[in-house]
Amino acid sequence: MMRFYIMTLFPEMVMGCLNTSITGRAMAKGILSVEAVNIRDYAFNKHNSVDDYPYGGGAGMLMQAEPVYQAYEAVRERIRTGGAHISEAEEVQEKKRPRVVYLSPQGRTFNQRMAEEFAEEEELILLCGHYEGIDERVLEEIVTDYVSIGDYVLTGGELPAMIMVDAIARLVPGVLHNDVSAEFESFQDSLLEYPQYSRPEVWHDKRVPDILLSGHHANVEKWRREQSVIRTARLRPDLLEKAELTEVEKALAEEERKNYEEKTKFSVE
Repeated sequence: MMRFYIMTLFPEMVMGCLNTSITGRAMAKGILSVEAVNIRDYAFNKHNSVDDYPYGGGAGMLMQAEPVYQAYEAVRERIRTGGAHISEAEEVQEKKRPRVVYLSPQGRTFNQRMAEEFAEEEELILLCGHYEGIDERVLEEIVTDYVSIGDYVLTGGELPAMIMVDAIARLVPGVLHNDVSAEFESFQDSLLEYPQYSRPEVWHDKRVPDILLSGHHANVEKWRREQSVIRTARLRPDLLEKAELTEVEKALAEEERKNYEEKTKFSVE
């Protein structure tokens, strides 16, 4: 079982989403564990406030270090003494640090390769900031990874955390109904997914490609690979730099990229 701990000011928001669909089913089956840890529970005042004005002035409020640190320590203790994943040798290592991801625009941009990397962890802590951020001192103390989901500003780290959990969870064995489906989705091998079709065979005068009705599995796979290359060349040519392509596929990608650029140029004009 992989365990996610999401440190947040809005646990209902997080769990309301992750308790549904694929992640919800995986939790019900005991394949995943997702726990939202309310940072407010570790506030040290009667109003449960966790923010204060930043030194030096400036707009907005800042999340204080101590509530975040105490929430982290509580999660760390749970991991250390939980038993399921901790051997006796590891349990005596008081300084064992779990991986803590701070969702921040300052971090590396999240992608499929990072999802695969994080899926190797047994426990993962995701720290969600709010207001104008979190006191730098506690970030220096507990954070191991800074991760961003894109170059734009959000209200908090909850939405990025949910995106990360969803992407990582799909790679955990047993989460998906079809164990091979995660292998053939977009961004595997740095290529976008090929076009998919279902019934009926004709819809709005558009037919399903004949190759998919042929029953010839080798030809179908060849067609799908070509379509992945074509789609990536048209829509995300930047991904091709990391893709492992044959010389024939490189020529196909270059031709499709040029044709698509020419076509879209004229449509814009």
